[in-house]
Amino acid sequence: MIVLLFSGMMAGLTTGCSDDPTEENYYTFTGEMMSEYLQSRAEFSKYATIVERAGLMKQLSAYGHYTCFAPTNDAIDEYLKSRGLSSVDELSKADCDTIARTHLINNMYTTSEMYDGTLTTANMNKRYIEVTHGLDADQNAVVILNRMANVIFSMQDDSVENGIMQPVNAVLQSSSRMLPDVLKDNPRISLFFQALSKTGLIDSLYAYRDPTYNKDKYPRYKYTSHVNKETATAPDEKKQGFTAFVPTDSVLNAKYGITSLEALYRKACEIYDATYPEDAGQPYHSIDSLTNRKNPLNRLVAYHILSRDVIGWNYLTPLNNIGILTTAMNPEDWYETLLPYTMLKFERLTVLKYAGGDVLGQRYINRCYNDNYQIHGAMVSQTVEGNVENSAINGRYFYVNDLLAFSTDTRDIVHNCRIRMDMSTIFPELMTENIRLNGNVKMQDPDYDETGKYGRNYYFPDGYLKNVKVNGYFIYRRPHDYYDSYEGDEMNMFGNYDITFKLPPVPYEGDWQIRLGYAQEPTRGIAQIYFDGVPQGIPLDMTKALNDPSILGADFKNDYTTMSAEQLSTDQKVLKNKGYYRGAAGGYRYNQGTTTRVAFASQANTFRIVICTVHIDPNKDHFLRVRSVSAKKGNDNELMLDYLELVPKSVYGVTDEGAMEDML
Repeated sequence: MIVLLFSGMMAGLTTGCSDDPTEENYYTFTGEMMSEYLQSRAEFSKYATIVERAGLMKQLSAYGHYTCFAPTNDAIDEYLKSRGLSSVDELSKADCDTIARTHLINNMYTTSEMYDGTLTTANMNKRYIEVTHGLDADQNAVVILNRMANVIFSMQDDSVENGIMQPVNAVLQSSSRMLPDVLKDNPRISLFFQALSKTGLIDSLYAYRDPTYNKDKYPRYKYTSHVNKETATAPDEKKQGFTAFVPTDSVLNAKYGITSLEALYRKACEIYDATYPEDAGQPYHSIDSLTNRKNPLNRLVAYHILSRDVIGWNYLTPLNNIGILTTAMNPEDWYETLLPYTMLKFERLTVLKYAGGDVLGQRYINRCYNDNYQIHGAMVSQTVEGNVENSAINGRYFYVNDLLAFSTDTRDIVHNCRIRMDMSTIFPELMTENIRLNGNVKMQDPDYDETGKYGRNYYFPDGYLKNVKVNGYFIYRRPHDYYDSYEGDEMNMFGNYDITFKLPPVPYEGDWQIRLGYAQEPTRGIAQIYFDGVPQGIPLDMTKALNDPSILGADFKNDYTTMSAEQLSTDQKVLKNKGYYRGAAGGYRYNQGTTTRVAFASQANTFRIVICTVHIDPNKDHFLRVRSVSAKKGNDNELMLDYLELVPKSVYGVTDEGAMEDML
């Protein structure tokens, strides 16, 4: 008998703050393989037959790290009955392949690692399994998959040599339809679907896979970042995805008395005539012109939809809150919507001080609750009813408990703040392909690893990312909780690089400061940055930290927490005058292998630089270009892009009046 200890082996998830494993992390292996488990137990004989017909039994006989959600014979009988079949022999080979792969994941999950949202790894059918929790008939706390199948309590977490068995009491099924068709089938959201159809926005939600993309054209790339020897691959596919946030008919009726399309149109006029007064008297401002993109109802519906597939409720904000001091600030992310030049602010409520009666741990959209404002925003439901689908092959939808509106309050209050965006959130493709935040944050890969056992790094060929022009290698480095990176991950450029990308939109016209957060390293080079084609200042030298003589030198103090308010204010003003800010005080990393936190604001090498202060028209596209001008490493230059900040004058300008911008 072999006893193995697993601690955080699962890619993409951690099991808590402690490094000490709980009892659930100890598995006793008996030498049995997953194939033998299925073949030797009568209650799984029908699923075993399906796996055999799918040609996967040999794979389950070999070494691996799988999770098998094996349906019992009773579960398969119920499934067959629902299809009018009486035997697994009546299933086609394609049916068997789909059923077998739907219940297999090439990763190991215990029930204690199955958090609300979705599992971080897709099943072998390339679909994501939704996770909720509830009670079974015997009042046992159980994991519920896709709102239809319980992991059987008495059989859960049964380990074999090549994985974990998690038997289920129903056959898992996933829709193979597009998002509009899934939305149409839910009678509880008929008003939203009617508006989606009448505005013509429904047509854009049928986009899916680019059949011309072929990853085999792009070889694996090897590189060294500081001392880390890594490899990156091009993404497996190139897809488009969508996420919709939908108020139910009952919510619209209860909050606004809306029971018809006409009433919803009037509400849209009420919101958007104030936000876009120049359009109120135009011919397209009519219920007969709903397909015009400037029509109020068109705008209202478009603002409820993202041009990315956020694969689970737990992905709406930074997964597992890596490197974010959740007692000091709520984890946030920002995503563009189908309403041009607008974003939604997503926030997970973690700071008790500003809960304001809202629910800790829940995700909210466009929330702003502080000493000055009490705007609750809309709460996103974790799931939908058990008898409806919310997942499609090109996206999904979530319920929200209020309308989402790019109103004057949203524009002038909620979004009038420092907008901080991890670089990986700027490009929708990274979330649609489940590239962002993939992998096990605690595990370091071997040099030039090609197995991807603990996660993968990716690079994006020119033309893969929308609104991005790339020369050189543009790389996503998977997260590690001990890296000097916000949310643990980062994006890098290598080679004789030159990259241009579209900036996220700002909410209103005015003066904005654009900042870049990064970590200084001696291996990184020098780059010239351009805003809308105009060079901004002298080239950026990423080999210099804040304690470099050209910046603060010996005047830089690591432990900012011992500084008085006056000292902190002076420190910030001096840095600002030189075009710098300390790193985000609400962000931190662990010392590798420990639970010791190191705040970015306390390090000379993790900071923010002011790229430029410019006047921005919010109704136009704006671009940043970053070009290597370093010659010391020849054609092997490196650039780090960690996070971007768009900061309005109302925030960065407070120092001009003697106040201090918060350090979070």
